[in-house]
Amino acid sequence: MNLREYMGILSKEIDEKIIAYQYQSKHTVADAMKYSIANGGKRIRPMLLLMILEAFDVPRTKGMATAVALEMVHTYSLIHDDLPAMDDDDERRGVPTNHKVYGEAVAVLAGDGLLTDAFNVLINDKNLDEQTRVKLVRLLSAAAGSRGMIEGQLLDMEAEEKPVTIEELKQIHQLKTGKLIEFACLAAGFIVFPTGKNIHKLRWFANHLGLAFQIKDDILDVEGDAKTIGKPVGSDEANNKSTYVTLLGLEGAKNMLEMEINKALAELDALPANTEMLKKLTSYVATREK
Repeated sequence: MNLREYMGILSKEIDEKIIAYQYQSKHTVADAMKYSIANGGKRIRPMLLLMILEAFDVPRTKGMATAVALEMVHTYSLIHDDLPAMDDDDERRGVPTNHKVYGEAVAVLAGDGLLTDAFNVLINDKNLDEQTRVKLVRLLSAAAGSRGMIEGQLLDMEAEEKPVTIEELKQIHQLKTGKLIEFACLAAGFIVFPTGKNIHKLRWFANHLGLAFQIKDDILDVEGDAKTIGKPVGSDEANNKSTYVTLLGLEGAKNMLEMEINKALAELDALPANTEMLKKLTSYVATREK
C-alpha cells in the first residue's frame, strides 16, 4: 500500500470518529465546532499518532480517541489563530474562517468548546487504562497550555514588526507548531510503552519533524498556490513576520528543511519498529503542496 492510500484510510477513520462525536452544546456553538473540525485538513497529527502505534504492531483503535482529541485541540487553535485579534484571516482550507460564518463571539466559544471537550474524550477512552489516560491528559494540557502552544502563539505575535534570530524563531515554532506534533509522538509512545521506553527517540523525531513542517509552511507561503493550500499566499510578508525564508532566503530555507527531514529519518532508523510508512510520511512533509 502506498502512502496516499494509507493516509486516505486513516483520514476517513479519523473523520468518521470526529463527526460521530456527540458535541456537548446543542446550540449554535456546536454547529460552529462541527463546521471547522469537519472541514477536512491534512490530519497529519492524528495520522502520525496512529502510524506510530501500527509501527509497533499496536492496533490503531487503541489510539483513535487520543487522535480525535488531538485534532480537536488543533482545530481550536486554528479557529482562534484566524480571529481578527490574532492573524485576522478570512479563509481557511478554501472556505470562510469560523468567525466569518458565525461571528467572533461564537468562534471564540467554538474554540473553547473543542479544547475543553478534547479532555472529555481523553479521560473517557475505554480502550486505555486509567493510568495511561491520566498521563495523556497531563501531556496534552502541557502541550496546549501556557508553556506550550499558547506561549508559542504569544511569542509569534510579539515577534511581528521586529527582527528575531534563527534560534528565537525555532523556539517560537517548537512551541506553536511543534508541541502538538510532539504530543502525537509521545502519546503513541506511552500507549505502546507505559514505562516510557524509546520516548526520547520519539521526542527527537517529533522535534525535527515539527521544525520541518513549519519551514515547509514558510516556503509554501512564498511559492505555494493559494487554491491548493486553501488560503492566501504572501500573508507572512504582508504582516512583516520573521520566517525561515525571510531570515535564510528561499534556498537557505529549503536546505534547512532537507537537513531537518534527514535528522527525523535518522531518528526513525533508531527505533525498533517497522517505520516504513512513518518515513514516507516524513518525506511527504517536505514535498507537500498544501
